[in-house]
Amino acid sequence: QAVYWYRLSAEQGNPTAQCNLGWCYERGEGVEQSWEQAVYWYRLSAEQGNPTAQRNLGWCYQHGEGVEQDWKQAVYWYRLSAEQGDSPAQCNLGWCYERGEGVEQSWEQAVYWYRLSAEQGNPTAQCNLGWCYEYGKGIEQDWEQAVYWYRLSAEQGYPPAQCNLADCYEYGRGVELDLEQALYWYRKSAEQGDLTALFSLAEFYENSKMEAYGILQDMDEAIRLYREYAAQGLELAQKALKRLGL
Repeated sequence: QAVYWYRLSAEQGNPTAQCNLGWCYERGEGVEQSWEQAVYWYRLSAEQGNPTAQRNLGWCYQHGEGVEQDWKQAVYWYRLSAEQGDSPAQCNLGWCYERGEGVEQSWEQAVYWYRLSAEQGNPTAQCNLGWCYEYGKGIEQDWEQAVYWYRLSAEQGYPPAQCNLADCYEYGRGVELDLEQALYWYRKSAEQGDLTALFSLAEFYENSKMEAYGILQDMDEAIRLYREYAAQGLELAQKALKRLGL
């Protein structure tokens, strides 16, 4: 029924309905999944200025779904959406500038778009902006600002930011060293499957960093974790096993 009414409205030129119908085709909700049809309806909506459709069409061009992959077209549509204030499009455009995909590489432009998105609460952009501050990419290095943005992202449940924030606590970068907080955030990230965080947990068990907090060295658990992550292709875990002669 949703598709039925979206279609009636979309065929009369309503850009919101066109975008929603495209989403239904993308996900195969209420209609047979079709990237080509998704692109068709996204384009009609995007050409009328709908920022969500513009961003979605950019994503299709980026990933080559329903249309031939074309980074320049991806950037074109992301920019139109981003300039209207669409936070995910701003983050995606920042990523394109970071990697130099479809546009000349520019850390300064990456930071610009990440910040616009991050200030609207986008957790991916917040994490990416934190990373720029951590490594001084496109902006002066500032560990405290890195921690600030990692925390905002981590508190929204974004695993890479949780892992990065844990690393800051573990080594006292931009925040007072606090192994208990480091372990807390590593676990939060690891519970969502972040391999870097999972590896860091294994290191905690191997090196008994947490004895003061009642967590004793447990080589069996460390080795179990290293083997589990090595089997998933994590090079750091493979090297750890080799270092331990396993």
